[in-house]
Amino acid sequence: MKNKNTENDNQNPNSPLSHKKVAIIQANWHADIVQQATQSFIAALGDQGYQKGVFDIFDVPGSLEIPLMAKKLSETGQYDLVMATGLIVDGGIYRHDFVAKTVLDGMMQVQLETGVPILSVVLTPHHFQETEAHMDFFRQHFVLKGREAANACHLTLENIQNLDQRKLAS
Repeated sequence: MKNKNTENDNQNPNSPLSHKKVAIIQANWHADIVQQATQSFIAALGDQGYQKGVFDIFDVPGSLEIPLMAKKLSETGQYDLVMATGLIVDGGIYRHDFVAKTVLDGMMQVQLETGVPILSVVLTPHHFQETEAHMDFFRQHFVLKGREAANACHLTLENIQNLDQRKLAS
């Protein structure tokens, strides 16, 4: 469930957050890789003025559990946005393409039903092997994807804030 909140110092007047919170869901399958996205996401938003206290991190067993957690978090009304991160690899009971489609379809459905943006850093490599070279590559790749998600988060929240201001002005 909830892993941590990083302090309650989220009173930045320049932040486009209305509820002052961003939820992060991270799948624990290959956690050493997946958590790289969480760390770089928080760091990149910190560089844009977001305080550490705006982030609540939630762990789930695997990527299939992300959509339900995203829905439950979105329904609380406490979060402006949810970012989810996971690594879906082939070779288990389920085919990775089925799992990836199910997870992404579920995340899209949640954001359409709740109006809370859900960002995906759920990646599905074509040929993942548990060799040190692949593990290192994907650790670095998740750092990059976390930064990209941070930029998408900031822009999305700014767009929503601007739309809300337009509604108030009309």
